[in-house]
Amino acid sequence: MAEAVTYDVVIIGGGPGGYNAAIRAGQLGLKVACVDKGVDGGETLGGTCLNVGCMPSKALLHASEMYAAANTEFAKLGIEVTPKLNLVQMMAQKAESVAALTKGIEFLFKKNKVDRVRGTGAIAGAGKVEVTGPDGAKTTLEAKNIVIATGSEPSPLAGVAVDQGRIVDSTGALSLREVPKSLMVIGAGIIGLELGSVWRRLGARVTVVEYLDRITPGMDAEMAKTFQRSLTKQGMTFKLGSKVTGATASSTGVSLTIEPVAGGATETLEADYVLLAIGRRPYTQGLGLETVGITPDKRGFIETDHWKTSAPGVWAIGDVTHGPMLAHKAEDEAVACIETIAGKAGHMAYGIIPSVVYTVPEVAWVGKTEEELKAEGRAYKAGKFPFSANSRARINHETEGFVKVLADAATDEVLGAHLIGPQVSEMVGEYCVAMEFRAASEDVARTCHPHPTRSEALRQAAMGVEGWTMQA
Repeated sequence: MAEAVTYDVVIIGGGPGGYNAAIRAGQLGLKVACVDKGVDGGETLGGTCLNVGCMPSKALLHASEMYAAANTEFAKLGIEVTPKLNLVQMMAQKAESVAALTKGIEFLFKKNKVDRVRGTGAIAGAGKVEVTGPDGAKTTLEAKNIVIATGSEPSPLAGVAVDQGRIVDSTGALSLREVPKSLMVIGAGIIGLELGSVWRRLGARVTVVEYLDRITPGMDAEMAKTFQRSLTKQGMTFKLGSKVTGATASSTGVSLTIEPVAGGATETLEADYVLLAIGRRPYTQGLGLETVGITPDKRGFIETDHWKTSAPGVWAIGDVTHGPMLAHKAEDEAVACIETIAGKAGHMAYGIIPSVVYTVPEVAWVGKTEEELKAEGRAYKAGKFPFSANSRARINHETEGFVKVLADAATDEVLGAHLIGPQVSEMVGEYCVAMEFRAASEDVARTCHPHPTRSEALRQAAMGVEGWTMQA
């Protein structure tokens, strides 16, 4: 075994939580190492997000949006083309973009003096991380602090065996070699709907099977209904309140058996491919947690208090902890955790973590939903503004959707913002900032916004809280 190396911080995992923790530690002058085995044993950093998640899915979402626009919208704008799908090139440009991003992390590690250690890391007692390298050789790293940032993996479903052939998870759905004639998506969450929309735009018949009686749990109910109507208009079919009981794959397709959650006859559906997207589970197996007395809960999550685990000197961030499994949540926790380790005041506002669905239209939200406020018994006011009344949206033929702002009835503090429409992922940040400063809806309503822009809808919705919307 190689001679032990001592670090201020050893981070296990090189995804958005891990690599940002490593970079911040380097910036603060800490001696830091990041242990990462790579996705599927590969060499690149970035974890699921950069390699087989957030980034490649956005590459395909953008490309498929352009393809759909060329087929359905260009002619209306006076642009006459006859688009032809080149799926091989579409996948190639996705891979090229991903490669550039992962190389960027390597550069940032070098810039900030982060030691990258390739291999699988596991805690081997207090202050020790044992790394099994690609060649099987073992190295022990000694650390004053250990940060667990191993992320998550797709959740399995009994009776549905993912083979990455006919039955795929989110990773396999990013690399299909043909456009399915029919695609069955199990799960109406963000991942399933984003990837389903990609293949729908490229020509597949897409059916979404969901256990609940609604799509996108956690989204404001009014937004979810509007969103489902939009996806239905685009050709996606939904079977809600349905339980998948089994899937049988053949060389040519998949037979999926489902039954109503409320009880009833079993139905068999046929599809070329099935995408299993019922969520993700924390990746906490094989980390040696027991060597320091850490026991994950029944779902595999590690309990933390300000990112501290029950073991001294051991911290956990990102998808292995409770809360939304989002890359930006992991990134913020990474910064707060490392700053705490460095003796600074690490802080994170868990009530102001935005969520986004990168479909067309996009959906974005932050803060409380109407359902949550009603359950709390908190009095609130709502302001709404449709994109159909926004001049830039109308000029761009992007009038679907609206902005809804929720504010405290007594203090006018913004409690939540819910957006569905064109590029709202780029706009929800305004309300994140407003909520960080505990702004009132009037603060947004009286802030000058550039004209003509879609962002004016944010202001008009805020005006609506007090009933003085001017443009609708």
